[in-house]
Amino acid sequence: MTEPTPSTAAPTVPAAPTLPAAPRWNRQRPSAMPSHRYRDVFARVPVPEPEARRWPSARIERAPLWVPVDLRDGNQALAEPMDPQRKLRFFRELVRMGYTEIEIGYPSASQTDYDFVRLLAETDEAPDDVTLVVFAPARRELVERTMQSIRGIRNDVVVHLYVATAPAWRDRVLRRDRQELAALVAEESARVRRAAGDDARVRFEFSPEVFNLTEPDFVLELADVVTDIWDASPDRPVILNLPATVEVATPNVYADQIEHMHRNLPRRDGVILSVHPHNDRGTGVACAELAVLAGAQRVEGCLFGNGERTGNVDLVTLGLNLHAQGVDPMIDFSRLDEVRATVEHCNRLPVHVRHPYAGDLVHTAFSGTHQDAIRKGFAHHAARAAELGLDERDAPWDVPYLPIDPADVGRSYEAVVRVNSQSGKGGIGYLLERETGVVLDPAAERAFAAVVQEHAERTGAELGADEIVALYRRSVEGSAA
Repeated sequence: MTEPTPSTAAPTVPAAPTLPAAPRWNRQRPSAMPSHRYRDVFARVPVPEPEARRWPSARIERAPLWVPVDLRDGNQALAEPMDPQRKLRFFRELVRMGYTEIEIGYPSASQTDYDFVRLLAETDEAPDDVTLVVFAPARRELVERTMQSIRGIRNDVVVHLYVATAPAWRDRVLRRDRQELAALVAEESARVRRAAGDDARVRFEFSPEVFNLTEPDFVLELADVVTDIWDASPDRPVILNLPATVEVATPNVYADQIEHMHRNLPRRDGVILSVHPHNDRGTGVACAELAVLAGAQRVEGCLFGNGERTGNVDLVTLGLNLHAQGVDPMIDFSRLDEVRATVEHCNRLPVHVRHPYAGDLVHTAFSGTHQDAIRKGFAHHAARAAELGLDERDAPWDVPYLPIDPADVGRSYEAVVRVNSQSGKGGIGYLLERETGVVLDPAAERAFAAVVQEHAERTGAELGADEIVALYRRSVEGSAA
């Protein structure tokens, strides 16, 4: 059924809503922000509301299939796209970490991407157990160019076809109604299938771009089209990738949308349900985790969250979040600083010092109360390991303020406690003990902490371990004199 042509009349701007009176304890006043210009997701697209949500009570017990898209989606977002040498270095790092499905490029977009796909097709760079993904818009000449790029490739390959499906994109960008767009998807899906022929190593992926703003019934209609043309089956499953291309709602809404698809997809046993969250609202990680609870089996993202605008979902955070819950992420993050160095070199972008796991300061405590808790936690951990007859690296971890053992990701304990004017006696005593073996009694620790704090407040700077040792020795010499 053809949709009506969008109205050309100027849209009316809704008036600012009248809010109920705030409670007396909330003294915030209305801002001058023109928030009334915007509509929430419920006013923009039908949002399924399952009668009995299952995802809130689900648990993630095993890692989904992770698919890094750094070499395509992440690369598109760089001011200086990767040259072949940086791309190859990044690819080798992904393989070394253990990723077994990697989106390697957009071969119809540039000669560099095309040549990189050909490099992997014609060499032994890609191990046999790594599936390569190539990205293609639903346009005849671009599909043909993409299929040319993978000729003769010996690895398993996924051809990833996409088209924008949300109303604003259909009406204003593509200028096609639902019926016309479905016909286009059918035509290009069939073209991909014919080009692949009987090669069982080639599988197929479809993304209705901006899924989260697309009508659910239209997504199901397109899913029926592609899974039929691609003959989806458990032996040769089709990947249906449902992107939150632009985040527009709280993560629970995305979870409801994914669960609705999970329950209603045609040929469900022949479909790998995949998600690709972006981070426009800063909740990409939450969207991905809730989507997995709702039935997603595969997650696309980038290391450290690189990507257009605010980025793709961060695969490092997702993986280590599972690790911190006792679930094997199936990816090796034990050399995290090396991985970060590679990614920063290839992307020419820094990783933030407050990145949840890889930032320079995320395992560091300056606050005195935090330092005291960490010091006591380390002592308890060592005693507990001895009691259990285990190496400290194998003993259960339960140290305050440290969700994971920094050693798991290749960090030493040297940077866990650092001292400035905010620090307390516990942290200062911990550093002194670590550096010199000197254990102060409580009274001496308080007295020495006062010396360190006075010095830190006077200089306004952080104190290194060598400065603390020097201050201690001067204080001891002064007492002796």
